[in-house]
Amino acid sequence: MSRLFLSLVLVLLAVQTALAAGPELVLTQETGPGNPRNSEGAFVTLKDGRILYVYTRFLGTHSGDDAQGYLASCFSDDGGRTWQESDKPLFPKEGKENDMSVSMLRLVDGRIALFYLVKNSIMDCKVRMRISEDEAKTWSDSIDCMPGEENYFVVNNDRVIQTPSGRLIMPAAAHVRDGKWHGAADIVCFLSDDAGKTWRRAKQTLEGRRENGTRYITQEPGVVQLKDGRVMLWVRTDLGVQSVCYSEDEAETFTPLAPWNLRSPVSPASIKRIPSTGDLLVIWNDSGTRQRSPLSSAISKDDGKTWEHQNTLEADPKGWYCYTAIHFTKEHALLSYWDMADKQIETKVVRVPIDWLYRTSN
Repeated sequence: MSRLFLSLVLVLLAVQTALAAGPELVLTQETGPGNPRNSEGAFVTLKDGRILYVYTRFLGTHSGDDAQGYLASCFSDDGGRTWQESDKPLFPKEGKENDMSVSMLRLVDGRIALFYLVKNSIMDCKVRMRISEDEAKTWSDSIDCMPGEENYFVVNNDRVIQTPSGRLIMPAAAHVRDGKWHGAADIVCFLSDDAGKTWRRAKQTLEGRRENGTRYITQEPGVVQLKDGRVMLWVRTDLGVQSVCYSEDEAETFTPLAPWNLRSPVSPASIKRIPSTGDLLVIWNDSGTRQRSPLSSAISKDDGKTWEHQNTLEADPKGWYCYTAIHFTKEHALLSYWDMADKQIETKVVRVPIDWLYRTSN
């Protein structure tokens, strides 16, 4: 065999291997007796290159949102290929029921911010924040991100952002009105302009309304800053699509909510900007049914006006996939999401080549 032929064979094998590379399951947080659910986490990369993943470890015999649970963590020191798990609490839980729905940020001042819901009852759920100045070795006392508020707020995992101006934006759904819990939640943002020391409610509260004036379901909002500086906010609805609106003043006020171009059941979508390309990545359930399946990805090169390069991450028609956290390394996206089977909720962490996200278009 000539050296030239051998070289060609090796090149073809390398190309074939590269083309075959796709999503890789790198961690499954299985459930067991006394641990019926592990879910709603978020990632941050530490200065030494390790990746920290914080999530809620639930306790007891049932996996509902009112179950007992505390924050636990995992580390990866090889870009997310392998993980070292620990079931020890990150710190003592604060909620009478649980602490859950983690967001983490590397702040512009270099510190790490950790956000989480403190859940006491179906009428009392608010977000608190802690800061680490030593790369997640220790955490500060908790800060109330919703001072003076009394409500059941939902802030999904991996939802808080910081703009280049330094403003922290936390999108929330307030479910209690007139002493009752409502599925058509009021949508509001909480803001901080001093790196989380103090917080306030934004000027506007959003509602989703049909043409006849009746309210539709609005839940689990997310935000991302667009290239032109506007903030885009989206929510899950019962309209068969996500709804969307825009802010020109960093989430103080928004345009009215309107149906968007993402077909969806009543299920959350997760959106982040890919650092290496500048495009938006969405992970959501592209379904016209109530089922939270399939789990799909798509790319927008025009800040959400259109979507292309749609791919399927999970295709089981009986599957139930949601609450995705997105984190980028140089060449990969790390996705964590829960997969519900037999009423047990376990988390999967999948490592996806960014090139793969661009490979198909339909």
